[in-house]
Amino acid sequence: MARAINAIDYWRGFALVEIFINHIPGNYYEQFTHKAVSISDSAELFVFLAGWSLKFVVGPPEDPRPAPRLIAKLFHRAFMLYAAHILIVMLAIAMLAGASRLLGNSLILEWFNAAPVFYDPVDTHVGLVLLTHQLGYFDILPLYIILLLISPAIALLYRRWPSLLLPTSLAVYFAALTTETTFRTWPAEGEWFFNPLCWQLDFVLGFVLARQQGPGEWVRSNLGKIRALAYPIVVAAALLRLTDLQIDPTLMPEPHLLFVDAKSFESPIRVVQFLALVAVMSSVFPYIADWLRPIVVVFSLFGRNSLLVFCIGSLLSLGGQIARFAFTAGVALDTAYIFSGILLMFAAATLAEWWGRVR
Repeated sequence: MARAINAIDYWRGFALVEIFINHIPGNYYEQFTHKAVSISDSAELFVFLAGWSLKFVVGPPEDPRPAPRLIAKLFHRAFMLYAAHILIVMLAIAMLAGASRLLGNSLILEWFNAAPVFYDPVDTHVGLVLLTHQLGYFDILPLYIILLLISPAIALLYRRWPSLLLPTSLAVYFAALTTETTFRTWPAEGEWFFNPLCWQLDFVLGFVLARQQGPGEWVRSNLGKIRALAYPIVVAAALLRLTDLQIDPTLMPEPHLLFVDAKSFESPIRVVQFLALVAVMSSVFPYIADWLRPIVVVFSLFGRNSLLVFCIGSLLSLGGQIARFAFTAGVALDTAYIFSGILLMFAAATLAEWWGRVR
């Protein structure tokens, strides 16, 4: 039986729909996603909710899941994500190759960091398997896989010394920021777009704030005061986005990553604005559930089947980019493609839940 509708599934589904739309750059509906008025975007929400969901895998304090079972479950989940990632990357490569042939344009083979796959296939296929080579727009699952692999350490550290988890996460985060340490790519020289050493903080924050004790308890007790501080931050970020004001990194002191908007390193300005946005939006779900019930039902369905919906959405986003390249881009094409894509994701998620009940 499917889970009852809840805020976590709804917001996860919301993030998945936004990722699908935002991964078709330039489309008409991109301006209506929350990144148009926010420094952070759906990637932060996706990772934060992944950390929040870890709470349910770990189990309640009075009845925690035994450590061997916890490790096995998290590693199994990581393997499933890895298998899904390899599958959609191979399909994406085939889509780029097919589009190149059909449209007679070899430049398509160079989209999204795919050129090494075609021009240096031996080393690059090894890199794809090792996650050291990643396609653009298909690079968040490798981050998620790393986060799941370190999840047992996060959960067991919290279980044994709960007060050490957040300081440890912050220490790793600021060490990576100040030294600009990240994961390197191979065979093409570069860096991971989502630096796990920094993005782990969003994951840990989701896990810590989901708990009933510690920082989560303090936040719930002081949520009114936190929201009062959060509203000006959210409004200021919206004004920055709407006026397209940018922070000049050359004017910032060293280490400059502490002061600029750097998505790859999940810089502090993004973390603070995201937490403020969470504080502001954490009160609206009951109203959305009452006023926009059909949307809540659909998004919650997506959230319950997040891996399937993410994989289908990622491939559809690539298809959308190819379609906008091949045909005259405009509101009509964007409307037809976006709504058809959401309908396909809905059909796949509905079929998955039906199959789950039958099985």
